[in-house]
Amino acid sequence: MSRSVASFFGVGFFPVAPGTAGSAVALLIGAAMMLGPPWLLPLGAALAAGVGYLVIPRAVADPNADPGWVVIDEVAGQWIAMLGLAGISFTGLAAAFVCFRVLDIWKPGPVGWADRQAGAFGIMTDDIVAGGVVAAVLYVVRQLTDF
Repeated sequence: MSRSVASFFGVGFFPVAPGTAGSAVALLIGAAMMLGPPWLLPLGAALAAGVGYLVIPRAVADPNADPGWVVIDEVAGQWIAMLGLAGISFTGLAAAFVCFRVLDIWKPGPVGWADRQAGAFGIMTDDIVAGGVVAAVLYVVRQLTDF
């Protein structure tokens, strides 16, 4: 069960770019959650993060490994990134997706520091930090523009 959750029910086994596939699936599910009550997406993000920290040590034998099939971290990070959006729009969703993927792949500053940490903490925290940075940037852009 831990492996299933860590791979977000098999999405992590997508043969090409599983992290991007995990983020894309999370984006679609997150957009659906945004149609519901305003607490649904934050609750989903918190649950994905909490569950990720719990299941990764059970699913990954090597505490120094970050296997590509583990995508629960991308799910949590993508949902956190989407918290910076006021609502659903193609532009907003695209910005949340692209910005999150860029930070998750590039790993600048605190994202890279988190990624260098061992075990589930490192696997999860870099995506949570990246998602938080994207959410903050999207929020600021929203305040300064009509975005």
